[in-house]
Amino acid sequence: MRLSRRMANVHRSYIREILKVTQRPEVISFAGGLPSPDHFPVRAFADAAQAVLAEQGPQALQYSTTEGFPPLREFISRRYREKWGLDIPPEEILITSGSQQGLDLMAKVLLDEGDTVLIERPGYLGAIQCFSFFGVDFATVELTPSGPDLEELAMRLEEGVRLFYGVPTFQNPSGTAWDLTTRQEAARLLAASDAVFLEDNPYGELRFLGQDMPPVRAYLDSEQAVLMGSFSKIVAPGLRVGWVAAKPGIMHHLVTAKQASDLHTSSFTQRVLARYLADNDIDAHIALIRKEYGERREAMVAAIKEHFPPEVRHSEPEGGMFLWCTLPEGVSAVAVFDKVIKKDVAFVPGKPFYVDGTDGSFRLNFSNSTPARIAEGIKRLGKCLREVL
Repeated sequence: MRLSRRMANVHRSYIREILKVTQRPEVISFAGGLPSPDHFPVRAFADAAQAVLAEQGPQALQYSTTEGFPPLREFISRRYREKWGLDIPPEEILITSGSQQGLDLMAKVLLDEGDTVLIERPGYLGAIQCFSFFGVDFATVELTPSGPDLEELAMRLEEGVRLFYGVPTFQNPSGTAWDLTTRQEAARLLAASDAVFLEDNPYGELRFLGQDMPPVRAYLDSEQAVLMGSFSKIVAPGLRVGWVAAKPGIMHHLVTAKQASDLHTSSFTQRVLARYLADNDIDAHIALIRKEYGERREAMVAAIKEHFPPEVRHSEPEGGMFLWCTLPEGVSAVAVFDKVIKKDVAFVPGKPFYVDGTDGSFRLNFSNSTPARIAEGIKRLGKCLREVL
């Protein structure tokens, strides 16, 4: 069978392939970017679903508009205004089938083969996989503890990029959060360029240390700034409900692209989610998640300090779901993975997060393991690291 040329540029998700290996219950997995199921609002969603079917059944099960369920878009708009003072009207919000679809739609609207896409180094694997479908060239900007290296960012933008994709708050995979100065300066550099900034913010609500940071969009209120969000991390990922916030010039084309993709995101799911948000205190739910993830992050950091060799550096993020570990030069994270998986522990080697295949770092997820399993898994991993080193 002859396949399209674009398939030659795209590989299966490395993480999804690893997750197949971790399905055995005895495996302690730090691999997936999975929220904890312990706090999924199952009962509240059952109540919301029953109410929607009882009161709006025929409408909820019918085709709907592409843009999304108006009360849900109004909720997102109101939250941006109340939390950050951002004026993003509902008309500038498109409900998507997860934020991953937002990446796909933006790529369809903006990118041609040979265009340059700038990403963080390391960068989100899902974005690399998505943009690769469109035959783009990648450029990267190094992440520092405070965000992208601003001198390098200025240079890359001067060289000419079509799109800059970034996750400024608790980035996947590194857990890095851009500080306020970096957000403001990055916005200034972007405003002086021709690049569109695609700001992904799935983890921004998951802060358990430090002060909340406004989106970069707060300092770049123009057609150049496109903001994505998701309910996957603050409610439940199985909903597959996210959104794209963009000015009318881009939004018009995003709607067209979505119509060609899937007509609209599940109208039933949107209505149930909107009812859940209307009947429940989402901030109280997020506070519960923050507390739990903060404790699990503390457990992982403490176990790393106890069991890892001192040559292995690690991050200590103020929020999100991930820690990032860096090995001494010349040591392969893939080799460590091959060893530790035999001890029923899994993580994600850093290699797929680099467009040039750099090896020597790895990502650990702390949100989907209990403190007891974290302690045992890190102990086993630490032993394997010492053997490899």
